[in-house]
Amino acid sequence: MNVILRSGALSLASALFGILLLLAFVLTHQMSWSIAGIYRYDVLLAYALMIQVFLVYFKLETPREVWVIAIFHILAMAMELFLTHPKIGSWDYPEQAICKIANVPLFAGFMYSAVGSFIARGLRLFNASFTNFPSLIWVGLLAVSSYVNFFTKFFVPDIRNILFLASVVLFWKTKMFFQIHNGNNLQLCDAKQYQLPFLPLLLFLAFLVWLAENIATFANIWQYPSQENLWHMVGWGKLGSWYLLLILSLVLVLVVLGKSTAKGRWQLI
Repeated sequence: MNVILRSGALSLASALFGILLLLAFVLTHQMSWSIAGIYRYDVLLAYALMIQVFLVYFKLETPREVWVIAIFHILAMAMELFLTHPKIGSWDYPEQAICKIANVPLFAGFMYSAVGSFIARGLRLFNASFTNFPSLIWVGLLAVSSYVNFFTKFFVPDIRNILFLASVVLFWKTKMFFQIHNGNNLQLCDAKQYQLPFLPLLLFLAFLVWLAENIATFANIWQYPSQENLWHMVGWGKLGSWYLLLILSLVLVLVVLGKSTAKGRWQLI
């Protein structure tokens, strides 16, 4: 039971950025007014920046992890700008904002950054490593293809099913090893090492992000076209999108923060 409780505490600590963002989404749900012309989305931007400063100042996030988050933020904003363009209209942000580019409030990138933060912090806090990890060339190609497909699927056939199949082939034998420890000091790690098959774990994490997406759309952070008149849960098909984005996030983390050892083993530096 002690191991379960510590594992749960570490999981919550890993997702701290995202949890704090979701809390703000819910608490500001009815904020239909502005203060001195500053709108809800602008408040959320300031709040997200304060979270980032807080995590770095108290050494809950390393400077190198911030680099991963920043890269993910830029990639996410590019995707947001494209998918919210009136000619595409995958979703929209229904409220006003001062700090925005085109139709996208600047805080939007932090929602994706929260995913990158979760991956980076989770790998570090659990002292995680991977065995039978595929060649980074193939995994990188999968991640880039997944990202590009978010753009090209509107003009050429959607290849996500091929990408799903490729991910299964690449990660079929991959396992994640991790340890449960007390606090933020890896010197206190338990001697015992646990392992999980990577693919089911990745799908479970995609499900958690999908749940967070439902909370965000319920709080009117963004809307899909079918939610404009009446909110409903986001379709299960979005699980696939988050699944592919998690792979992209993992690749970014491992490229910036990881190293490869013998026999396809990856771990953080």
